Amino acid sequence: MKRAFVFPGQGSQTVGMGKALAAADPVARAIFEEVDDALGEKLSSLMFDGDPETLNLTRNAQPALMAVSVAATRVLLEKLQRPAHQAASFVAGHSLGEYSAFVAAGCLSVGDAARLLRLRGDAMQRAVPVGEGAMAAVLGLDMEAVEAIAAEAGKAGAGHAEAGQADDLVCQVANDNAPGQIVVSGHKGAIERAIDLAAARGAKRSMLLPVSAPFHCSLMAPAARVMADALAQIDLGAPLVPVVPNMTATAVTDPPELRRLLVEQITGRVRWRESVIHMRSAGVDQFVELGAGKVLSGLSRRIDKGASALSLGTLEDIEAFVATTV
Repeated sequence: MKRAFVFPGQGSQTVGMGKALAAADPVARAIFEEVDDALGEKLSSLMFDGDPETLNLTRNAQPALMAVSVAATRVLLEKLQRPAHQAASFVAGHSLGEYSAFVAAGCLSVGDAARLLRLRGDAMQRAVPVGEGAMAAVLGLDMEAVEAIAAEAGKAGAGHAEAGQADDLVCQVANDNAPGQIVVSGHKGAIERAIDLAAARGAKRSMLLPVSAPFHCSLMAPAARVMADALAQIDLGAPLVPVVPNMTATAVTDPPELRRLLVEQITGRVRWRESVIHMRSAGVDQFVELGAGKVLSGLSRRIDKGASALSLGTLEDIEAFVATTV
């Protein structure tokens, strides 16, 4: 069986994630300690027993989700008694989950990933003043329809000229998650107009997302510049397992290209639907989501009903999986 390891992005975080795994397994515990040391603070205490509002801050949620994903991956590989390249044919992560994928593939250290994600979270939050940006999910329309809505919603004079806005606003497709599940990102006024346009054009539902900044659109350009400088200082090795980046939705193994794609990902589209299709076309039978939540396993089944997909976030999940894996 060909298998892909996939890693969740922001929104999957919950207080308590990873706590039982750390208590039960020293391999997991070591990962959380490594992340704490890299950041110079007890992020694990916030993850295990902290305040949800503080954990949900982008600067905390991003390294925290990576820590849980990497801890679950390391425990799984230890139980399987196999290296990553024998356990998986591909790795892929949704947005920040791409950093978890890089660690799993052996081309980025845990400490570097934690520091980069803390920087990434801070830079993304600073890129757009609070209240100026927004994101919205559009359900029930295809990509062509949503792209047309985004283009119309962002045009100067389309419902925002009265506010003195002379130039076009940003409204772009940020995430292609699954058939009929597309996210748009940009200026708040344009996103609100996109919601109205989507409703008028037959969307099943359109709603603002509870996020603190408009991720994966051109408004994130300042954050991309910060990450370009930071990533230039990082030792990025060749992956032991091919990575399917968000930007290409095809397998990549060249370190300079992977570094460039991590920067472009800040402003670029998360092509998750296409990534799953690519891995399926390459023979992947099973998608194993490692870390918090079950978002990606659900999306995998929506994208391809013939795909096997499951989530491993606890020691019980991992041991049950290992017991049935040859």
